[in-house]
This record gives sequence, C-alpha cells and structure tokens, in this order.
Amino acid sequence: MPNFQSYHPEQAELLPAHVRDVLGADHLCFLLHEVVEGWDLSEFEAGYSDAGGQSPYDPRLMLKVWLYAFALNVRTTRKLEQRVREDLGFRFLAGGAEPDHKTLSEFHRRHAQAIRRLFTQVLRLLRNSGLAQVGTVAIDSTRIKANASRHRMLREADLERKVAEWQKHLDDDPDRTPGTRVGIESLERVREQLRRVRASGEKRLSETDPEARFVRDGHGHFQLGYTAEIAVSEDHFIVVQRVTQAKNDNHALVPLVDAVTEECLQPPGCVLADAAFSSQANLQQMEARGIEAYIPDCNLASEMRGNLCADELLPARDPRLLAMRHKLRTPAGRKKYHRRQGLVEPVFGILKEHRGLRQFQRRGLAKVAVEFTLAALSYNLVRLYRLRNPR
Repeated sequence: MPNFQSYHPEQAELLPAHVRDVLGADHLCFLLHEVVEGWDLSEFEAGYSDAGGQSPYDPRLMLKVWLYAFALNVRTTRKLEQRVREDLGFRFLAGGAEPDHKTLSEFHRRHAQAIRRLFTQVLRLLRNSGLAQVGTVAIDSTRIKANASRHRMLREADLERKVAEWQKHLDDDPDRTPGTRVGIESLERVREQLRRVRASGEKRLSETDPEARFVRDGHGHFQLGYTAEIAVSEDHFIVVQRVTQAKNDNHALVPLVDAVTEECLQPPGCVLADAAFSSQANLQQMEARGIEAYIPDCNLASEMRGNLCADELLPARDPRLLAMRHKLRTPAGRKKYHRRQGLVEPVFGILKEHRGLRQFQRRGLAKVAVEFTLAALSYNLVRLYRLRNPR
C-alpha cells in the first residue's frame, strides 16, 4: 500500500501558529492591517454611544475586512460574511470575530460620511510618502449600472392619468364606505410618486432606485446607472473620486480639477482629458487657473484616430480651440495627450474587470458613493502594496 502523508481532517487544530507561516510575510492582508492601524479613526469611534447593549465591533476590524473584500472582488455582505468565516486572510483581519451580513451592512450606513472623508486622510498619507503627486493628472468617467430594474418604472404620464382617474372616482362617490380609506391613502401615495418624478426633472424614475438615471454606456446603450468620475496621478493613484447622476461629462471638468486642488492642497500642473470634457468654457477656465490642458474637441479626436481633418468637419474660430488643435497636432502634444490613456483607463479597467465594479450593490446616490469610495480606497492600497512588493 502506498505510504501517503498523514491526513486527519478532524484533528483539534488546523491553523498554523501564525498565519504568516502560510500566507507569507508580504501578503496583502498584512499591509492592510499595518496601514489601517495607523489611521485616525476618531470620527468612526464618535459614531458609537456608551449606552448598554452588545458591544460593537472595532471600526479597525470592519474597515480592514471591507477593504480586503473590495480588493478580492467580494462586494456583497453575505459573501463577505462567509469569507470571514472561511478565508485565512479575512480571519486574520477580523481577529477571529465573525460579524454577520447585517452588521457589515450597518457599518456602511452608520459611517457613510466618515468613510468618504477617510479617502482624504489616506491620500494625505500617500502624498506625505512622496506618492500621488499631481504634476499631471488624467481625468475620466465611466457609467456603472445601478441595482435597479428598468421594467419597474414610475412614468409621469402614467401617474398623472392615474391621479386623475382615482380622484374622479372619489369625487363621484365621496361617502362610500368600502375601501374609502384605502383609496385615499393609495391616491396620496401616487401623488407623492408624481411629485418625486417632477422634482427629479425626469420623465420616468425607477421604483427600486429612484436616484438612478438612464445613462449611455460604452456601447451606446442606455441603462439605469450612475456616473463615476476619477482623477489619476502620474504614478496611477486615484486622487479624486466621486459618483454623480450626470449624463455627460461636459460640466465635470472644472469641479474635478477644483477637487484635485482641494484634496492635494495644490492645483495640478497639467490636465489630460478626452473629448467628452471639451468646451470653450472649460478651456477658458483652465487658462484662467494657469493649468496646461490637453483636451481635444470631438472633431479633433476623430482626426487623431485617422479620420477627416477637424478643420474640414468644423473650422474652429475660438482662439483657445485653435491653439488646442495646434498643440495636439504637434508630436510633443500628441505624445503628452496619449499618456492619458495609459494613466486613467487602466484604473477603470481594474475596478470594473478585476474588482467586479460593473454594477453597484447598493441603491441611492449616497450609498453608491460610499461603495465607490471603498473601491477607490482599496485600489490605492493595493497599488501601494504593488509598489512595496514588485514581485
């Protein structure tokens, strides 16, 4: 009979004396542990009271497991609950604790603002280490699908018709007894839905996520979703991130550049963005701020892809637009602009392809903003890990 290695799955202890013996001292979970231990989490701690009841989990524990989860494309609370029980890295970060899915979700809700402000704290730590410098930043956006069904919609025309019909029935028989109270309550609910649709400025809203908007994806199709916007430094760190309901990028450039200045305590020296961010007003604002910009208009972008000359499609009259076309037609200008593609697009590729961020798990603008902040934080920390461990 072959001499197999010993195998006793029911033995008392299956774990090593220390997880470093198995995972290796340079494993990602140990960097996350080290980094989070150095953060100022007083804002998180202030979110709890000294009242009686069950003691809450330490915010350090919750942040570590959530950041590690986003790094490994584990984004639902039930999957995370399972991984904390079964995965060695998660068990180390949780210190042997086993928070359930409700507790993990409640951490999002309770500390939404603190999580979003944590991004600034982490960015300052990176910059103090000489990383995430903003000599040049690349700006871009992407559409991310909402957790909403396009088949359950509140349409303004349908709601107006329903309100008129129901009101007519109540006016015809105001003293009826059966169902009168329910009818009035239902009518008020529909009126509230109609007010919500009108206040949004849209003709229709999703019932499951009324704050989602129909946005055009990369294939030209419309889907319920949100717009995620980022600015990326030359060393591939996210220095600004936000989620909006915007359907186009034209008005996003100046707020993003101003956000870079606020987050990094200095304006960027150079901004790279694609044609979606181009406008005469944006070029004027970049000039007023003393920022060198490389932003082609849509016709010039088409020319740079090998199509017709932009001047033949639409001659430029604005001097700033003319200067931009001249700059981007030079070899140096074209080379500078093409750096944008290598800086910002891989970041979205990692977030969407490797981390599964093609659809948000939560609903509502505030909640998806927290979700995207955790994704951006996780991305920056994994980027730091890669720089420390080139292998």
